[in-house]
Amino acid sequence: QVHLVESGGGLVQPGGSLRLSCAASGSIFRSLAMAWYRQAPGKERELVASITSGGSTNHADSVKGRFTISRDNAKNTVYLQMNSLKPEDTAVYYCNARWGTMIDSWGQGTQVAVAS
Repeated sequence: QVHLVESGGGLVQPGGSLRLSCAASGSIFRSLAMAWYRQAPGKERELVASITSGGSTNHADSVKGRFTISRDNAKNTVYLQMNSLKPEDTAVYYCNARWGTMIDSWGQGTQVAVAS
């Protein structure tokens, strides 16, 4: 498995921005499919954005145009740039790494709170 450590969460006002980072251990990062999920209180975990090993991205409709996922293979890190944040974006954000059926790793989560 891959060890993942998220950072960058915090409290921000509506309309503000945050950038989440997820650092991965090991030497196979460039082969991993990476994703960001979030889970709000009382709700199921949902996919926010994903990026393949080749760099193709997908974003949930609820965040399109506001959030951007990216990766830096030289730093073993995946990012989630979040702009125009809304109160409904409040959740714990989790990083996920997958490689076929061999690897399915999760980070510990980072809290994002959007409130005035």
